[in-house]
Amino acid sequence: MRAPSLGWLTRIVRKPGFWLLLVVVVLITLPHYEEVIPHPSFLTHLTANLGLERHTFERILYLAPIIWAAFLIGRRGALTVSFIALACMLPRAIFISPYTTDALLETAAVFVLGNVLAITIHSLRKERERRTQLAALNQTSSVISQSLELTQVLRSSIDSVIDVTGADAAMVFLMDEEASELNIVAHRGISPEFVRRAGRVKLGQDFNGRVAQTGEPLYLEDVSKETTPTSMTLAAEWIRSQLIVPLKSKGKVLGTLWVASRSKRHLAPEVVELITAIGYQIGVAVDNAHLYEQERRFVEQLRVSEQRYRELFENAHDAIWLHDLDETIIAANRSFVRLTGYALQELGDVKANQLIAGGCLDTIKCTEDQMLEDEGAGFLAEATLIKKDRSEAPIQLSTSPVFSNGQVIAFQHIARDMTEEKRMKENLRFYLGQVTRAQEEERMRIARELHDETSQALVVLSRQLDELASTTKGLSKDMRATLEDLRQQTNSVMEGVRRLSQDLRPPTLDRLGLLPALEWLAANVSKNSGISVEVQTHGAGRRLSSDAELLLFRIAQEALNNVWRHSGASKAEVVVEFAERKARMTIHDNGKGFDLPDSVADLTRHGKLGLAGMQERARLLGGSAAVESTPGKGTTITIEASYEPTGDWAAHS
Repeated sequence: MRAPSLGWLTRIVRKPGFWLLLVVVVLITLPHYEEVIPHPSFLTHLTANLGLERHTFERILYLAPIIWAAFLIGRRGALTVSFIALACMLPRAIFISPYTTDALLETAAVFVLGNVLAITIHSLRKERERRTQLAALNQTSSVISQSLELTQVLRSSIDSVIDVTGADAAMVFLMDEEASELNIVAHRGISPEFVRRAGRVKLGQDFNGRVAQTGEPLYLEDVSKETTPTSMTLAAEWIRSQLIVPLKSKGKVLGTLWVASRSKRHLAPEVVELITAIGYQIGVAVDNAHLYEQERRFVEQLRVSEQRYRELFENAHDAIWLHDLDETIIAANRSFVRLTGYALQELGDVKANQLIAGGCLDTIKCTEDQMLEDEGAGFLAEATLIKKDRSEAPIQLSTSPVFSNGQVIAFQHIARDMTEEKRMKENLRFYLGQVTRAQEEERMRIARELHDETSQALVVLSRQLDELASTTKGLSKDMRATLEDLRQQTNSVMEGVRRLSQDLRPPTLDRLGLLPALEWLAANVSKNSGISVEVQTHGAGRRLSSDAELLLFRIAQEALNNVWRHSGASKAEVVVEFAERKARMTIHDNGKGFDLPDSVADLTRHGKLGLAGMQERARLLGGSAAVESTPGKGTTITIEASYEPTGDWAAHS
């Protein structure tokens, strides 16, 4: 805060009361020194007639200017006047008075009593000022606390400040932290042109910018003595004195409060402190208004979010219901009504565990208990829904916990009716099965025709060529060589046809079953590729249904073909394990391996058509296929399928 341009003594000297005070001191001093200073004789006769020969009355009269100075100037002025009075009384008490001791005691008593009274008056004045400040603060607080709307708070603050301080104009600037500038948000007593020109102030610039940056008040008693552009703008508004205080809340500057007067006005430190305190009050009110606005915005967003969730909840295609820890259904949507057949009014009589079939209910309850213990994230599973009419429907059920204050208070279930999807999957599986069966039947037909017709025709042709070369006389040597070459080519074609026939449908599979067919396949791959292929069996070998054996053989055939063509392996093995109504076939190689896609659905997109075909064949078996591969560590394919045994393999061999 800047010091005033003139000292306190200069301001006091300019007051008429000061000169009147000096006149009183002189008038008291004149009769006190009647022996030295000539004065009217009636004063001498008056004091003599009153019996005041020891000049005690004059000394007591010195209390009047001291007390007057305390009222007029304050404690410092009273102390100064008391020393002046002491200087006036001591010469007589020491050099003139015949009662020196009494005079000194009276002089000291007047000096002490005058200062005690001055201190008392000063304390009473301070107490009155403090009460006035408290009243002003209470008035301001009462006004600005009537609303939490920022605009209303600022307008009320401006009005209250002007009423309390008697200022001619006031403005409130608020901080824009992103732009690092102050903006006028409320004003009174200034023109729109001034607001337009001084509406934005950069942080650290101009009077308000410096106050916002330093957080300290700034008082200018006479703005006209400043030469800044802002002072010229203020002069256009006839502003002479101004006080700028920061608006603070929680130690952070939120803006500034500008209070101005169009006449030159001195503000005592107490007034500056009062306006500073009012600025802090406004800062707290602004901060509260911001918090209220944020809370209101948050509540509105929460309301909109809740409304959207309610709309999503009600209009969701999937059935959704919530139940508490006692299995009481507390909310459900329209899709739940359509799926289950229960009306919303009937849910009070229905427990959530009555909606799920017993076999699935145990799994769901176990998962919910786990969520209660370790706050699990939820799960997705297939289950069977029991409708109101006691019919059942396959569903895909998603269960997730509902939290309140960190505690699970309910569970939310989202059920998707899988009836049509399962029907489509069954139809697709049936279609794929029929296509596969048709392919195998066509392969069998072609293999039989190749074996029964083409191979036999080639055998006859080979024998005829052999007989022609051995019985015909008169043939040249070159002609005999040509006939021999044709016979060998015929035998080679015949061998290729026989191999093709076996690849299309190996007779071993139909006559002897899966295990001998796998051994034949392993020997054939080893013979043609040079890769060591071994077949192992664990458990009692059994014959499976013809469809199951055919599908498992095709999977093994595709896997070993991939090993031959792509893996670069030197060794592979096929392990078949038989358990109670379950079979597992594992094909492993020590080849180069590869990087698997993230999902089985991506196999086709990444060009892994053979692996995708294995997956489909495993599904036709009602089983599953798992692929494990690591670059440099080979590949392992595991097929698991349930079966209905048709007897021991030995019985069919």
